[in-house]
Parts: sequence; C-alpha cells; structure tokens
Amino acid sequence: MEYITTNQWAEDLWQKTRDIYNVAFGEHATKPEKIIRNMFARGLCSLHVLMENDKVLCMALTGSLTGSSVLLLDYLAVRKDSRGHGIGKDFFNYIIEWARSQSQYKRILVEVECDETPENYARIHFWKKCGFQLLDDYKHCYKWGPQHYMAMVLHLKGKPAAPLKGEDCLKYMASFHKESYKLG
Repeated sequence: MEYITTNQWAEDLWQKTRDIYNVAFGEHATKPEKIIRNMFARGLCSLHVLMENDKVLCMALTGSLTGSSVLLLDYLAVRKDSRGHGIGKDFFNYIIEWARSQSQYKRILVEVECDETPENYARIHFWKKCGFQLLDDYKHCYKWGPQHYMAMVLHLKGKPAAPLKGEDCLKYMASFHKESYKLG
C-alpha cells in the first residue's frame, strides 16, 4: 500500500479518487471540482490518498486558512468495499503523522453531523476511536442544509491554556468553507 499527499492539483490522482468522494458524500455535500481545483491553486488544501495496485482505497481533503495552526479535515472517505477492516483508522493515523510533520499545526478539527441517526452515531464513534473529542454541545446548522453539526478536536501538540469552544471551532470551519468558495 502507498500513502500519497499532495498540495498541488494532480488530475490523474483526482480521476482515481473522484468516485470514492462522490459516492461517500453525494451531491448535496461535495464541493464542485472547480472549487477544489481553486482551493489547490490558492494553497488552501491537500489531498491524501491510500492506494493499492493503482486503486484508491481511501481519500481525504484537508485544509487550513493561511497562518492558522489548525488543520481542518474537510472530507475523509473509504472505498465501500474496504470499509470495516480498520483501513480508515490506519489512513487517518497517516494523516496525523503528516500533520505533526508540518510545524504549524497544533490541532485537527472535524465537523460531524450530529442529528440522532445510527449513521451519525457511528461517525462520531469512529472519530472518538481516532482520538477526537467532542468539544461541547454547541450545534450549528448551515443555511444550505437541514443537518446539524458539532465540532470535534484532536490535539497534536499539547492542549491550549483555555478550553476550545465548539462555537468558535465551527466559526473557523465556516470561514474556511467561505474562503474555499471564493474564486481567485
């Protein structure tokens, strides 16, 4: 198996990754390819993949605003036929090690859907197994969808002096999404 991380648009790699991304998140939750290309051009994101025999098993898009010590896990998906075997957790451990090798990152944030469904409980459970913790009970609903989200954090380099607030983390994530959609 081969882990790859790039902060440059790689057409051939994206073509191998796109189906996993679209299947995992559906049309309502994916960013259009034009926006992702623009995110790369503006230095806002990295693509991480796990490949085996020229086939992508896992993919993730991470991002950060310029000058930030926070890495946002924007998307992470495992190929459907590879789920349930620990590959997602191993892949995320690779991303943790990559983030630790980047001197600026102190924590990783992820926003999770938190409406009471078995799928959402399973996702939260997965992130907890990966070392994340829910910040508090603050929930956010974006204007484009009915889902509610909560923030989870994984500290890479010590905990901050003051506890993080879910509302502040979700505001950071909203700022990142807003910046992602700016064309430039």
